[in-house]
Amino acid sequence: MMMMMKTRVCGGACVEVDSDTEAVVGDGFQLGCIYCKMRGEVRAKASVDWYYRSSDEPEKGEVQIYRYQNQRGEIMDPRFEDRLAWNGSKGTDDLQDGSIYILNVTYNDTGTYTCYFTRTLTYNYYEVQANNTKTVQLNVVSRLTRGMASILSEVMMYVSIVGLQFWLLVEMIYCYRKIAAAGEEALRESEAEYLAIASESKDNCAASVPVPE
Repeated sequence: MMMMMKTRVCGGACVEVDSDTEAVVGDGFQLGCIYCKMRGEVRAKASVDWYYRSSDEPEKGEVQIYRYQNQRGEIMDPRFEDRLAWNGSKGTDDLQDGSIYILNVTYNDTGTYTCYFTRTLTYNYYEVQANNTKTVQLNVVSRLTRGMASILSEVMMYVSIVGLQFWLLVEMIYCYRKIAAAGEEALRESEAEYLAIASESKDNCAASVPVPE
């Protein structure tokens, strides 16, 4: 299993990406939780538990708000009644996507959400349990703002484009000079060959003219 920056690819079919962390009040928001399975041919069964820690009442600790098991979801906290929906893997017990969707986000939803993924891998003669945890620090705003990461990403993109164009320009100049130098060398060789042929022809002509006695 290979980690690269915060993204993990498994078998080309599942990609682990971080969840968004900024929601707009009154809109819906997906809490992302993806836990890829390394070997697709191994049978597995998984369950997902979501917990929430309020920013306003951190002393209460984590409270379970949702559980998904045996292809059925259950809302565990009355604050989220009728506002949570399963948005992960469907039609299978072999879950890889454990995401849930919050309907009608409120400012009170600001806080820390933790996804606990529990997977049981079944081999021929034994079973292995694998666990994973994903944490989402959700901030609720009146409208979306551009984060520093987005700004830096855009700046780096433009820097890369400018750098690539400069590199192409240098390559074009280098290739032009190399071609021009090769052309001059070929021209000099042609001139030298022409002079050599002309000189040889002149000598041959001189040798063929009879000298009067």
